[in-house]
Order: sequence, then C-alpha cells, then structure tokens
Amino acid sequence: MSSHKTFRIKQFLAKKQKQNRPIPQWIRMKTGNKIRYDSKRRHWRRTKLGL
Repeated sequence: MSSHKTFRIKQFLAKKQKQNRPIPQWIRMKTGNKIRYDSKRRHWRRTKLGL
C-alpha cells in the first residue's frame, strides 16, 4: 500500500478497519441470541481486500 492514497481508497480502508472488530458482549447476552462471534472478521495476513 502506497503512502500516497486517494481519498476514496482511504475511506474504503477506514470502513474495512471499522468492520473488522468483534461483536459487543452485550449482544451475546441478549435473550434468544444465536450469534456467538462475528463470522465476517478478516485477518490482515490471511485474507486480502483485493485492492
């Protein structure tokens, strides 16, 4: 990744960075909850973004 990024690329990377976090614990505590973990987590080394 170059140090000179376009604003669109920077926005895209920021969004992906925000998406890549675990689910909050209070969501797991909700009644009748079936979500154990975030299945869409992305590891920086295993899966690339395709940029």
